[in-house]
Amino acid sequence: MVVETHLEDSKRKHENGCEETHLDELSNGDTGVSSSKRARVSRGEMTFQDIYGAETLLNDEDEEDDSDWEPVQQTTPVEFVKWCCVNCTMANPGDMVHCYICGEHKESGILRHGYFASPFFKDTGLTKVEDKCGGSSSATSSTAVGFDERMLLHSEFEVKAHPHPERPDRLRAIAASLATAGVFPGRCVPIHAREITKEELQMVHTSEHVDAVNITSQLLYSYFTTDTYANEYSARAARLAAGLCADLATEIYSGRVKNGFALVRPPGHHAGIKHAMGFCLHNNAAVAALVAQAAGARKVLIVDWDVHHGNGTQEIFEQNKSVLYISLHRHEGGNFYPGTGAADEVGTNGAEGYCVNVPWSCGGVGDRDYIYAFQHVVLPIASAFSPDFVIVSAGFDAARGDPLGCCDVTPAGYSRMTQMLGDICGGKMLVILEGGYNLRSISSSATAVIKVLLGENSENDDLPIATTPSKAGLETVVDVMNIQMKFWPSLATAYSKLLSEWETRLVENKKNQVKRKLVRVPTWWKWGRKKFMFRFLSARI
Repeated sequence: MVVETHLEDSKRKHENGCEETHLDELSNGDTGVSSSKRARVSRGEMTFQDIYGAETLLNDEDEEDDSDWEPVQQTTPVEFVKWCCVNCTMANPGDMVHCYICGEHKESGILRHGYFASPFFKDTGLTKVEDKCGGSSSATSSTAVGFDERMLLHSEFEVKAHPHPERPDRLRAIAASLATAGVFPGRCVPIHAREITKEELQMVHTSEHVDAVNITSQLLYSYFTTDTYANEYSARAARLAAGLCADLATEIYSGRVKNGFALVRPPGHHAGIKHAMGFCLHNNAAVAALVAQAAGARKVLIVDWDVHHGNGTQEIFEQNKSVLYISLHRHEGGNFYPGTGAADEVGTNGAEGYCVNVPWSCGGVGDRDYIYAFQHVVLPIASAFSPDFVIVSAGFDAARGDPLGCCDVTPAGYSRMTQMLGDICGGKMLVILEGGYNLRSISSSATAVIKVLLGENSENDDLPIATTPSKAGLETVVDVMNIQMKFWPSLATAYSKLLSEWETRLVENKKNQVKRKLVRVPTWWKWGRKKFMFRFLSARI
């Protein structure tokens, strides 16, 4: 673990009543810092966070070169005012009212009303609230939700120009959407939060890793990696998240509730046996899987639809035949974070076939691609595996509008995938929140999933049962089936059918290419009076 604010410095800070850490003392304009002291902090010796936090430090050479320079007097300082979108965190010029990326109003009510708030207008309250659906009350509900406001205290300590995407507002927006829809509180059973014990965490992680996370509670802020932060409340938030997932798994497998949703953070699927990374501290899904097995489940299925590969979850279970891990994620030949999860990563040491990776080769994949992969890869393998318990690592960063995922899955798509998994093992299913960084996308998608858990399927009624994937999606599914049918023979028949479909598509593409070569619109129309005709005919041919 890389901790930029060392424990000794932090202790010394608390003893002296100081509010800043060692590098911050240098970078916050302290007039008592001499040039020689500045020179000793060279950029070659600094970490990424040091450079970020000490941008104003100058070396001696710069000071000597600029000693005879006199600035032009300026009575009115130039000030670049900007605001960061509450929905997607993107920075916008101060004179804009709507985010130029997602269109959200700078003062929208998404944190008060969730995705029901208008994205176009300033928050003045809801004029019309969605009719609260009938059905079970929390007293008779079979769906549990785990949530605790103390997880909101986990946040990046340093105030930066651009907010960290994994921020407390993610949970606030989902909670606001559920409350506005009358789903939770209202129709779901609340699960009391507890902090998971060190002994329970050590089923998944090394004691050194658990200690490394716990020690951050003694620091104002720290970083495990350049993007994985912690503050003094993060360790407790991570223990609460893992504790909720563990207790939900027990409640569901025991039959006290049918299914559940863990509304938790920090996320977990990147956290490995002995490391934290990718915003993740403890692996919540892995903890839930092993707790379910301790409660009696022989075989556990983990389906991870986060847009990033769950490298931590794969590492934990890649030698375990009692846990089947299936991940659908962007991969792009290893160029998309975290770079793992190729189709040929199938498990090791006798557990080959128990890691199934569906690695998309590009962004933009949507409902049709995911549902097609479910129909031809996920469900056939899951049925052959016949699990006793299902866990979904539900990242919503493949959703339409997400700034990191850049894919196109809709709430209806997530709803359909949840419904398809619900038919396995009698519906004993735990959905655990992972990523997702567009508040409107994550809150609408999470609400759609929970409604399916409650027995509603209205979100996906418009999606066709038989879907046609994109060319890239079909190619990925064919590649995965070719690899996995060695371990799951039931895929062989469907694979032969897909090959035939693939060949047919290639023939059609060749015919279309020949047609376009034979029929061409005169190029000079593009710039003349017939430019509109050129565009129309070019699109039709």
